Amino acid sequence: MNTFGNLFRLTTFGESHGPAIGGVVDGCPPGIDLDTAFIQAELDRRRPGQSRLTTARKEGDRVEILSGVFEGKTTGTPIGFIVRNENQHSGDYDDLRDIFRPSHADYTYYFKYGIRDHRGGGRSSARETISRVVGGAIAKLCLRQLGIDVKAWTQQVGDIACERDYTKLDLSLIESNDVRCPDPAVTRQMEDLILQVKGEGDTIGGIIAGVITGCPVGLGEPVFGKLHAQLGAAMLSINAVKGFDYGDGFDGVTQRGSEQNDRPLSMTSDKRGASFSTNHSGGIQGGISNGQPIPFRVAFKPVATLLRPQQTIDIHGNPVTINPRGRHDPCVLPRAVPIVEAMAAMTILDAWLIQSKGEDSPPALAIIRGRLSPQPSQ
Repeated sequence: MNTFGNLFRLTTFGESHGPAIGGVVDGCPPGIDLDTAFIQAELDRRRPGQSRLTTARKEGDRVEILSGVFEGKTTGTPIGFIVRNENQHSGDYDDLRDIFRPSHADYTYYFKYGIRDHRGGGRSSARETISRVVGGAIAKLCLRQLGIDVKAWTQQVGDIACERDYTKLDLSLIESNDVRCPDPAVTRQMEDLILQVKGEGDTIGGIIAGVITGCPVGLGEPVFGKLHAQLGAAMLSINAVKGFDYGDGFDGVTQRGSEQNDRPLSMTSDKRGASFSTNHSGGIQGGISNGQPIPFRVAFKPVATLLRPQQTIDIHGNPVTINPRGRHDPCVLPRAVPIVEAMAAMTILDAWLIQSKGEDSPPALAIIRGRLSPQPSQ
């Protein structure tokens, strides 16, 4: 499957060392101001070579919008776009043509398809996430008119973690440092750890945290389309992601129900929701949003490519020692922050369009007119 979403859909195409990465966004409402500068700024956050913590691959990652826009506004028709690859070093992968890199998709792709693009992983490369960031930026522009905001940041690198409670953090500091952590007390330690493992030819994983605010009551389905299941599926589709939780998540298993329950306190003045005593549920109850903020976390494993010798086998089953070359991230988290935001934004917009399709005016017109104003976050 190369398509994500139900009503707001993103189809992606392209390989790491092909001519371009691209995509088609279908289902975007008409009349949305398509701020190309904002889309490019989101891509710049994901772009390689942006700091000493990331891969040295130099790519401009300039987006070209091909369709679906007229005089700066979306037309409601498919939005096609491409981002051209400019700085491939395909020769770095020549000696891996017949070799399976440990913990990569080389082995599984080869046995699934009988053929694989060994240059940087081909379709399995994280460079595919360029298209997700573009789709997510378009979704953010739609959500902006609904008063819904998505933010993510690096919460943990290895065993170095910042404050878990996002309400105690200044999220305006996310972009103030290369690691994208809003906690100055641990930012330097995170950066030093990434540089240390980079110098050792090794890699390190961690956790990206996020929060969705301004989300109205009622998004998500009660059985198989639960909102948290949709968010989890979106996050687990990102390269190197190994886990997802929301609200108290796994940390809440040691508590009693009397400690966990979020008590409704009073209805809001517009009768469109309630305020709650706490938010252990993470803004979702019974698979449906309750109007509270939706905090979540995404666990990333260490990058599989190590710049040191490793034992593996080739396609004939012969033992081989590899010592990969190439340009790789020692830690994906700093560049993955906008990817996590993008997947969350597309998921929430898709759920909103599904929920609002029964309104007496089309969802697109409802967005433009602002008639479906969101419930303020508690």
